[in-house]
Amino acid sequence: MDGRSESMRGNPNLTIGEILTMKPSIRKPSLSVTAQMAEQLRRAFDGSAWHGPSMLELLEDVDAETAAAKPIPNVHSIWELVLHTAVWDGAVRRRIGGQTTQPKGKKNFPPVPKSSSTAKQAAWRKTVSWLTRTHADLIRAVSALPEERLRDHVPGTRYDISFMLHGVLQHELYHAGQIAILKKAHRRASRVKDCQLEIESLTGPCTSGRGTAASAVRFFPKHRLHGLQ
Repeated sequence: MDGRSESMRGNPNLTIGEILTMKPSIRKPSLSVTAQMAEQLRRAFDGSAWHGPSMLELLEDVDAETAAAKPIPNVHSIWELVLHTAVWDGAVRRRIGGQTTQPKGKKNFPPVPKSSSTAKQAAWRKTVSWLTRTHADLIRAVSALPEERLRDHVPGTRYDISFMLHGVLQHELYHAGQIAILKKAHRRASRVKDCQLEIESLTGPCTSGRGTAASAVRFFPKHRLHGLQ
């Protein structure tokens, strides 16, 4: 059935003249399974994702200070999550090539590179560039993968390539969600700190007993304290 027949079925009120002058729609060939997976990986990382901001979109306005911050106790920083994501993009690409690899310890979560305050921003940009290159290499490897290889066993694991590719996509989105939460937490922590400094400039240090919540309410309208108490 061509596109014209489908349109007729979808609109029974068409006249004979309209039917005769209709042009059949040309269907685009569907993407292969591996091409679809590569496209989903690209969207999750580079934009046009169904769920919301992609990984790169989330990192667009993140500076080195925000990336290194730990606004939530006992969790990884944005910087650490980016390094970890790059490690696993590289690991999956090597596994597709037949290598056995299982990052553990510091290889799984590499430490943030030590740098001076002036060099920190450059080090952060270098980390994001590494993630971008590693992810691009992964997408190229998936795009070139024949469909028949999707059921191949992944060396050193109990699953096949198809399962692994779905897993790395979920992994990307999981850590992107964590990064979104960390960004919000850092912004809130910064606002609280700024508010505290402003309060202390008017009431004295909080440790003196004068910089209390009660004194803050006296000096600040309610709408300025909403969400920070």
